[in-house]
Amino acid sequence: EYINSFYFNKMEFTRFSSSVGKFVGFTELGVKNAEYWNKDASFLSAMRAQKETYCQHNIQIWYDNVLTKS
Repeated sequence: EYINSFYFNKMEFTRFSSSVGKFVGFTELGVKNAEYWNKDASFLSAMRAQKETYCQHNIQIWYDNVLTKS
């Protein structure tokens, strides 16, 4: 799962989660940002692609490092 969280003053206000597939807001500002970012199809598809480009690319490296240490 890929999660990208946005914080202000140590408080999370917006989060993108690959399992949900869109931005979710937690504060008044976060809800407004989430609505705006969810309307932008190109930005939303770029965030969805981050799971494949970042997570799945590195997962074999992480597994190899962890499994060879035990």
